[in-house]
Amino acid sequence: MANTIPHSFAEERRAAIMSMLDRTASVQVAELARTFGVSAVTIRADLDALEADGKLRRTHGGAVSLHKTLTVSIQDKRVNVNVAAKQAIARAAIELVEDGDALLVDSGTTALEFVRMLSQRSGITVITADVTIADFIDESLPAVDAILLGGALRKGHRYTYGPLTMRSLEILHADKAIICPTAIVSGCGLMTNYAQMAEVKSGMMEAARERIVLADASKLDGQGLFRFASIADVDTIVVDADADGILSNEIASLPEGSPHPTLIVA
Repeated sequence: MANTIPHSFAEERRAAIMSMLDRTASVQVAELARTFGVSAVTIRADLDALEADGKLRRTHGGAVSLHKTLTVSIQDKRVNVNVAAKQAIARAAIELVEDGDALLVDSGTTALEFVRMLSQRSGITVITADVTIADFIDESLPAVDAILLGGALRKGHRYTYGPLTMRSLEILHADKAIICPTAIVSGCGLMTNYAQMAEVKSGMMEAARERIVLADASKLDGQGLFRFASIADVDTIVVDADADGILSNEIASLPEGSPHPTLIVA
């Protein structure tokens, strides 16, 4: 009987966690520990058990639902692609963020993984054109303030663009811009495939004091139609790998005296 009671409690707690995921799509360990009055170690064990049963996906600091998945843009429906790489990039990038920062955050699943880490900082404001990121902050990061840029909504892609978006960026000056290109192409720079999105990304970079690029290794020398910035326009690039030296060689080839971004391999 002594073993049955704790097991029963664990099952009830895990059922309650799944109920929360049905409502919010994601949960954080610290939040669950406070809700149930147990240790973070106990909650991590619950989440690990639920993941082993195929009921959720663990993330750094929490979990996301497999049944009520956050809607992401058509151009980046890759929540479960290169997950480990994106999480490693996000963990490295959060070290560049200070308490009280105002952050312009780009669209995409790498940006979403980065936003999940913001529970580790206090006094953060996120400014974004990405509706999925704004939804996540609203549902799962009560301590983070969010500003959703106005503009036309690109249907199916869940981000805003156009003159209203650009006008908003003209009156903003954030501490850091977190930019996620479709590709980083040698000799060209930072690329995306949609002209209006290139405009928004460029506007975000101009509206920030510091520019940080996040890209997993699959984006290096990938394909992109529209160039929105050069490597020299960036302060820091965070990648999970640079095995072929694509980025390090690109940075080394910049003219002497021109800005050289810092390369961080997570």
